[in-house]
Amino acid sequence: MTSDDNLMRILLGDPWFAALPARDRKAMVVASEQLRLRPGEMLFRKGDIPTGFYAVISGSVKMSTLSEGGREAILIILDAATWFGEISLIDSQPRTHDATALDEVELLVLPPATFAALMQRTAFAAAIARMLARRIRLLYGIVEDGGLRSVRARVARRLLLLADVANRQPGEHVLVKVTQESLAMMLGITRQTLSKELRFFRVSGLIRLAYGKIEILMQNKLSALCDK
Repeated sequence: MTSDDNLMRILLGDPWFAALPARDRKAMVVASEQLRLRPGEMLFRKGDIPTGFYAVISGSVKMSTLSEGGREAILIILDAATWFGEISLIDSQPRTHDATALDEVELLVLPPATFAALMQRTAFAAAIARMLARRIRLLYGIVEDGGLRSVRARVARRLLLLADVANRQPGEHVLVKVTQESLAMMLGITRQTLSKELRFFRVSGLIRLAYGKIEILMQNKLSALCDK
């Protein structure tokens, strides 16, 4: 398991967590347990009763849902220092999607009772509200993409969204751990269509492709393509 010092170093890589009052950060870490998942193991399924507020310590977690016909739609891939699972704890409703480990994953699990107690603290409740507001903005952007933007703009915007989740530090270079198959599923396009757009980005010097990874080299120039 991750040591306490290294755990806090990882968690502080998330500006949301870092901005919390020190006593709230300490309360979250002290009350949490560490959990390991094997590749392909599910953390929870759509319809499950919520059992915690989670933070990814290492590895990647896929958030997805299945249609009645068995077709999978990948919503997002979460990397280290990302907290998630708050919605069902707030409204006491079942999980809205599946959460699956893509590789060896280590998680921090904050119990629902501790989450509820922290929500009584003004600073923590305000921080959760900001987290939800940010995610709603991202959701609106994704919905808007499907109806108003070109495929190239949609691919660019989704890469930047994944970059934001993967690395919150300023800078042009960000390594996004996502397969081309997963990215195509997120966007609802074919692998062939995605390959064409990624080839354009690569030739333009905006990205570098590797197995299971996409390195974004120029976030600003990629962002310029988002409204075209």
